[in-house]
Amino acid sequence: MRFFLNWLLTAIAIAIATFIVPGIAPFGPADPWLSFAFVGLFLGLVNSLVKPLITVISLPLTCLTVGLFQLVVNSFMLELASWLSVNLLGSGISISGFGAALMGSIIVSIMCTILGVATSD
Repeated sequence: MRFFLNWLLTAIAIAIATFIVPGIAPFGPADPWLSFAFVGLFLGLVNSLVKPLITVISLPLTCLTVGLFQLVVNSFMLELASWLSVNLLGSGISISGFGAALMGSIIVSIMCTILGVATSD
């Protein structure tokens, strides 16, 4: 049950980021909410499988930048989730560039935190 709640919250956070950041838009023939759900699913998978490895590899750079490099890692994870969603399922979000991905990942992180606190037990 917790997985589905996290998936829903991530999809809502991606939808909010899509409406706020001008360089991110729903892509594909599916309904936009379905696109947000696809990207939310892949973002959860990427964050649990790929992000720990990238975080360990980039640890020296993260320490050197006092943790700010994690924003770049989060941006790449959002880009990867978007790419996987579009290429595997045909629907997702399109991200125009790294700046849009950076802003989108910041907004998704903030919104997931806010929504997670609002729904915590």
